[in-house]
Amino acid sequence: MPVTDSAVRYRAAVICASDRCFQGLNEDRSSPIIAEMLTGQGYEITATVMLPDEYEALQKTMANIADEGSADLIVTTGGTGLAPRDVTPEATAAVIDRAVPGIPEAMRAESMKITPHGMLSRGIAGIRKRTLIINLPGSPKAVKENLSCILPALDHALLMLTGGTQDCAAAKA
Repeated sequence: MPVTDSAVRYRAAVICASDRCFQGLNEDRSSPIIAEMLTGQGYEITATVMLPDEYEALQKTMANIADEGSADLIVTTGGTGLAPRDVTPEATAAVIDRAVPGIPEAMRAESMKITPHGMLSRGIAGIRKRTLIINLPGSPKAVKENLSCILPALDHALLMLTGGTQDCAAAKA
């Protein structure tokens, strides 16, 4: 459910899926961008997790966060491309109860305005219990572009998901 502190809108967890970052060979530059963008909109970051590109680790972590109810939103970064170890969408698909296809459709459409490579992102979005899970690409530039695209709709999505009673017509006013 939404956080009651008037300064905090919702709670979010950020998961980076990257073998190289997990091994300390690369710096995770995308998770801090996600955290900064979300906190700038009043979200509380409840967890930041670094994982290798491993299906079981990703699946277990997303399921645990959603099942314990510690975040209303889980945003992943990385593992959405075509490389053999890019398994974030598959791990996400295994844990969600319902898909939310409009979110990745909007992100890909926006990305295609910038680069034809936008069509190569395999990220998905869905719901587990009362937690929305969204896969973002691993590139800091793509993270900023994709999150900027969907951020205006997240408050309404999370309001509905976490039990908000406001009707859609009133929310638009």
